[in-house]
Amino acid sequence: MSIKVGLVSLGCAKNLVDSEIALGYVVEHGYEIVTDPAQADVIIVNTCGFIGPAKEESINTILEMAEYKQTGRCRCLIVTGCLSARYRHELWQEMPEIDALLGTGEMAAVPQVIDRVLHGEKIYLINDQFFSYDNRDIPRLVSTGNHTAYLKIAEGCSHSCAFCIIPHIRGPYRSRKPEAIIAEAEKLAAAGVKEINIIDQDTTQYGWDLDKKWSLAELLAELVKIEIPWIRVLYAYPTSLSDEVLDLMATHDRLLSYIDLPLQHAAGSVLKRMKRPGNFESQLALIEKIRKRVPGVTLRSSFIVGFPGETASEFQELLDFLQAAQLDRCGIFQYSAEEGTAAYSLEDHIPDAVKQERYDMSMQLQQQISLAKQKRLLGKKLEVLIDGPSVESDLVVVGRHRGQAPEVDGLVYIGNPSLKAGDIVTVKITQVHPYDLVGELLEGDVN
Repeated sequence: MSIKVGLVSLGCAKNLVDSEIALGYVVEHGYEIVTDPAQADVIIVNTCGFIGPAKEESINTILEMAEYKQTGRCRCLIVTGCLSARYRHELWQEMPEIDALLGTGEMAAVPQVIDRVLHGEKIYLINDQFFSYDNRDIPRLVSTGNHTAYLKIAEGCSHSCAFCIIPHIRGPYRSRKPEAIIAEAEKLAAAGVKEINIIDQDTTQYGWDLDKKWSLAELLAELVKIEIPWIRVLYAYPTSLSDEVLDLMATHDRLLSYIDLPLQHAAGSVLKRMKRPGNFESQLALIEKIRKRVPGVTLRSSFIVGFPGETASEFQELLDFLQAAQLDRCGIFQYSAEEGTAAYSLEDHIPDAVKQERYDMSMQLQQQISLAKQKRLLGKKLEVLIDGPSVESDLVVVGRHRGQAPEVDGLVYIGNPSLKAGDIVTVKITQVHPYDLVGELLEGDVN
């Protein structure tokens, strides 16, 4: 009887790629993958440890999976990821339910760890030796379907944002070799993937640390030669987004006119405390430049409200910026005080009730802006990549147009259940909502 392994991946897309690589090694080793934890002999939880809510979700998931030792067939529980790296000693001492604790760089060791744990060992394996993705033969079991995938081009981060613990967990920025990235993209294309989403902590920093300097623009110029219809760039740092990248977006149809540009705030005084660049004027000028160089671009950003010391006038500056910038989409987050970060020791922490109020106000404003943007699409014909059946009804499929990234943006709902994941179709938009769209398929237009 084969050993069955289940894996729960939490947190960001970068963590998901780690999970997919771990699963690749597990399958290569001869183990069977199952999606139902009740049927798993081994359960792996790849945790997130970024901010408070993510840490709580990770702890709750570990405890939930541990229950399958009594209610299912689970023989061992393996915990890995960012929470493991960040709170290694606390988890090992306080959660006896864990049979093996691994760091973020131990994905290749997962099958051997399973072997040892099944023979009764308890394993603590956190070496702070960060995993390298430059080996072309690294196995990977893509979990996002056959039509879409993330492509991680680097690991770690060398920025010093006051609110962020990632450099401590993941180490300094390390670019993958371009030939390894290109080879992986070619493999994804050969497998039928229609969309790749390029990710790391700061995609615009790509190549600066390589012996032979590369840039994101040079990498993208190579990737657009590959037969993948959609290539999307996520997590761009505002001060290093180059004109060359923008020009490529404006001229290459495969390179989607979509930029995820985390700005974090608009008040220069807050940004300075955050150890982030820019101010209201410089960020608005950047947005105007992007729109001028890339007509029709979709702009997404993220902002933090309630950062220590944020005054009412500084928060109002953020609201004024949202109104002026008219971004297509925004993620708004309440500041989370994280030990080990520079912001943790700052004074004048904002009460939770005030953070919630500011969150509600900024989200309400952005929702109005997003709805106004959506209304401009009514009656328009859009190219849509089908993701599959809707969870609400088997009679409806969902997809995304070129301006919608997976997981973080809205969906397009289409009443054509015969459409399959990976189909690229032309849809006329018939209804709009703040985040989602409803459309009808134009007859005979399926690629």
